[in-house]
Amino acid sequence: MRKVHGVKPLISYLASQNRSYSEAEIHELIAKKVLPHSNPMSNVLVFDLDHIDWWIDQMQPEK
Repeated sequence: MRKVHGVKPLISYLASQNRSYSEAEIHELIAKKVLPHSNPMSNVLVFDLDHIDWWIDQMQPEK
């Protein structure tokens, strides 16, 4: 599994996929339980990039 830890590395990954999100937008998507992530410990967010790729493919229309 390809994983990133934290919001900033996720933002960088999304930018490499031509998706632009701010830190506030990412936190909002997490709060709404829209963005796939795990929270194994408090203050630790982990994003599985395979799940993020799936999520990107499901987004309509492209942001």
